[in-house]
Amino acid sequence: MTVRILFVCLGNICRSPLAEAALRAEAERLGLDVEVDSAGTGDWHVGQPPDRRAIAAARRNGADIARFRARLVEARDFDRFDHIVALDRDNLAGLKRIQPAGSRARLSLLLDHVEGREGEAVADPYYGEESDFDTAWNDVVDGARALANRIAAR
Repeated sequence: MTVRILFVCLGNICRSPLAEAALRAEAERLGLDVEVDSAGTGDWHVGQPPDRRAIAAARRNGADIARFRARLVEARDFDRFDHIVALDRDNLAGLKRIQPAGSRARLSLLLDHVEGREGEAVADPYYGEESDFDTAWNDVVDGARALANRIAAR
């Protein structure tokens, strides 16, 4: 049975596309049947590719996110996906506000899946340097591995 996961950050051009790529790679490594996507809670970048620094960080780690395009979270996502995973607390709170009553998606923070990092956010690298994108990559890889292992254990 396919498990469907949506990663959500603010603009869908930095953290959530990185998380999408990290989980795709981990799912492939583990042979998991997953559908992975990403979206944002803000509409500033809809239709645009990820930030060039996110593309470069992913590429340095063997992932190609250049074809990804930013989109906005939609009400139907809450029934389409099994898990909607926010990259920080503000986006998690925003998701909780717009989640339709009775929808099936389970909401969480990505780093809630990493033992000892519960409640932590993946820092937004947008206003930072290249190294901040590498740090974000490392965080999303940790979260993706932990989430994939939970899915595999079911």
